[in-house]
Amino acid sequence: MVEEVNGEEAVVSFGGTRRRVRLDLVDNVSVGDYVIVHAGFAIQVLDQETALEMLDALRQVFKE
Repeated sequence: MVEEVNGEEAVVSFGGTRRRVRLDLVDNVSVGDYVIVHAGFAIQVLDQETALEMLDALRQVFKE
């Protein structure tokens, strides 16, 4: 989830880890948004329902 937005950079958190990512490839990112990150870049903004479904699926994969 996006915790901070500063111009073309954001701080996102996932699983207790915070990372600085670039926003050059997506538009209109706000605090509270969910984004898919690859190689330090946010590449897609997700709605909350989709993001939570994906997070649940990832938890299931890593649980096994």
